[in-house]
Amino acid sequence: MEVLREHEEEEEEEKKVFVISNELQDLEDKLSKIQVHIPNVVPEFDWSSIDTSQLPASYKTNSAKEQMLLQLADNFHRQYAHLCPDRQPLFLHPLNECGVEKFVSTTVRPTLQPYPELYNWDGCAQFVSDYLTMEPLSSPITPPSYLPSPTTTLKYQRGNCFGFSVLLCSLLIGAGYDAYCVNGYATREICMMDETREVCPLLEKSKKVLKEPVKEKVKKYAVKPPRDLRSKFELQQVAKKEADIEAAQKKKQKEEEERVMEAEKPKPDPLYGLRVHAWVLVLSGKREVPESFFIDPFTAHSYSTTDDHFLGIESIWNHKNYWVNVQDCWNGCKDLTFDLGDPVRWEFMLLGTDKPLLLLPEEEEEELADEDLDDFDKEEEEKGFDMPSSWVDLIQISRKEFETRCPQGKKVIQYKNAKLEKWAPYLNSNGMVKRLTIYEDPECFRVLEVKDWFENREDMMNMRQLNKKTEVTTEYFSPGHIQGLKAHTYKTMEPETERTMEFYSETRVDGLQKRVENAKEMTEYFEGRSDFLHYRHTMFGRRIKRAQMLLINTESNARPIVQIKEQFHRNSEKPADEDVAERIFMILEGRIMLTYHCKDDYITASKKEFIKQKDVDNKGNKIIMTSDMCISYQVGSCVKNKKLLHLYEMMLKLMEAEKQLKHQVWESETEVLEILKIREEEAAASKLTVSMYDTERNEKSKQQRETMERLMQEERQRQVEQDLDYLAPFLIQMGSTEKMSKWQALRLKEDCLNDFKHRLIDKANLIQARFEKETQELQKKQQWYQQNQLSMTLEDEDAYLMYCSDTMFCIRILEIRLNRHKEMAPQKYIELEEKLCKDPRLAEYLKFNV
Repeated sequence: MEVLREHEEEEEEEKKVFVISNELQDLEDKLSKIQVHIPNVVPEFDWSSIDTSQLPASYKTNSAKEQMLLQLADNFHRQYAHLCPDRQPLFLHPLNECGVEKFVSTTVRPTLQPYPELYNWDGCAQFVSDYLTMEPLSSPITPPSYLPSPTTTLKYQRGNCFGFSVLLCSLLIGAGYDAYCVNGYATREICMMDETREVCPLLEKSKKVLKEPVKEKVKKYAVKPPRDLRSKFELQQVAKKEADIEAAQKKKQKEEEERVMEAEKPKPDPLYGLRVHAWVLVLSGKREVPESFFIDPFTAHSYSTTDDHFLGIESIWNHKNYWVNVQDCWNGCKDLTFDLGDPVRWEFMLLGTDKPLLLLPEEEEEELADEDLDDFDKEEEEKGFDMPSSWVDLIQISRKEFETRCPQGKKVIQYKNAKLEKWAPYLNSNGMVKRLTIYEDPECFRVLEVKDWFENREDMMNMRQLNKKTEVTTEYFSPGHIQGLKAHTYKTMEPETERTMEFYSETRVDGLQKRVENAKEMTEYFEGRSDFLHYRHTMFGRRIKRAQMLLINTESNARPIVQIKEQFHRNSEKPADEDVAERIFMILEGRIMLTYHCKDDYITASKKEFIKQKDVDNKGNKIIMTSDMCISYQVGSCVKNKKLLHLYEMMLKLMEAEKQLKHQVWESETEVLEILKIREEEAAASKLTVSMYDTERNEKSKQQRETMERLMQEERQRQVEQDLDYLAPFLIQMGSTEKMSKWQALRLKEDCLNDFKHRLIDKANLIQARFEKETQELQKKQQWYQQNQLSMTLEDEDAYLMYCSDTMFCIRILEIRLNRHKEMAPQKYIELEEKLCKDPRLAEYLKFNV
């Protein structure tokens, strides 16, 4: 039986293996039918495929002056190649986007933008760096064969270092800077826009200026300090030991820094010194630039002209001329002199009158000033050739493009142990425009800290900082928050946990500047208060029913208060022994402790301690103030102790102040809960504000404006219709006018003419009445003057003459108006009759009676 069972088990295992093999075969067959195709690599942007049909004619052809300039450039290049055969070919006239050769200086188009942010060099450089996408050169050791116009570079938001530099130089020259495009050589990190070994600019600490300590003047009759009885030998030994420890620490720190630098040191670049790069040079002088400097258009960072990242310069140019560097660059750019007027160091191509002047010593300038240079200037003017105007259209940046900045509204930059992300305003629903993520390791795996920047938020939050190690979040707010909040540091939004709130004290009635809170205590700092309070510390006891706190926040359910301490600044209007410096309310112990400010020439301060007791004892008898209920220490033996009545009144005031302080502490706790509730609602909503001048995003203002325009248009149309329909009052009196007879049409015409005639007559009568009234008043005034002429003063006579002059003026005006009305009335009557005859509603009935 056992043999049969084993045989059956073997057969079952064979069947299972066979089934499994069939299933595997079936799986392999099905998988073999599934195929994937690797997509082709997305090709780089092809500048030759852009649409040039809408470009102006200046982009597609050269003027006669431009052709002459190209010939001069070719001649200059031939001479340069003959004199300097070892130098690289000059970057003079590359092809533009239309395939036409254009001289590089004419590609620069100085333009001043209408945005204040683009009036300074850092704003222009940051805009170019954010707005454009970097393209590496096709060959890292030779300049490009093409150079599109700045307008095309802006349109497609991409370009190489030469396109970046030309655009930035155009903006800087338009803003008034003495800027030049530079064709030279730089390190691999600069050419490839590699900032992974650079510290993020947002993390660079500002250098603090150390102030030298001011030496105090030694007074002639100053008290001598006490003798130092310490052993000088022991002090020397301690100082020597501390110096050795400090030197060892510095040595260890230096070794660690060298080890880190060696580990982070990049690999050797085989093309070091050969990599071509273009950047911008800003010379000192204009716009109050104190010292010349370089700007890398890729990163918008400024560098000194002696920086190690820049290894040499071939040539520079602006919109007026082109210069070739004749100086030796064996030491990079450190030894270069940027005196473009010196022909020994810089060879210029065009001999114009506006070339930079040679910087000469003062003695040589005085000698040249005495010589006659008129003939020399005339010869130069005859030989000079002015640079043609730029063939590029005016650089225009719309408001939307300026706000969007980054391509597609987003840009990511990788720094050393950090990553910076940028967004356009209003792109994110929460208003985030910038995020900086800081990592612990160079591989950027372990996040250490995250900083977010916001704009246009209704809750006025402009920054949020999250420490991943401690899980502490800090939010910063601009002025204008509903609670005057300035900063909020917390771990969790649960109430009665550790948090710190800072406020704009000038916007609050209580002058609260800072509030620090945890489960057991709360500390508040004040400034600018009339009662001179600047510090309040509250200690809490254990809550018996904590669950009710989350449901109902009433004063009876508040945390039990153990102690309240307040501190006050000095009030100079009170004596020191009456000006309280600190008061402590020990609520559970029933004591109140007062400490006063120190008097002048005293080292101790007056103190008082009140011991509270119940108003009645166990038998119901009223307790009277006794001397043992107040323990006091008064500075100065000559001062008399105060009577018990005064102390009793003081204790009653302090007990009342204690009740008010309890209520104020409860109000502070309630305010914290309210702020937490508001912050949760604001974080969930993340509403953004839109300026009333932003017509594209402000939908409410746009709808309101459209409604007002529509109502105004309807009102104007209605007014026009009412003005034209002069038969409307008479048609209403007649009723239905669909079937009008000839007699009704004649009657309508007569009624309209009669009504118009009566109005003309009434107007004439009104003018005549006013004329007669003014005449009668003038006659009465003249009679009064004749009666009182002898008794009138000079002032009365002047008033009478002024009245007569004004009245006669009115009478003449009324006379002119009446005569003009009489002349125009018949003409108006005839014009109305003609309009009635031509009116389509009456024309068919009146055509036989005209």
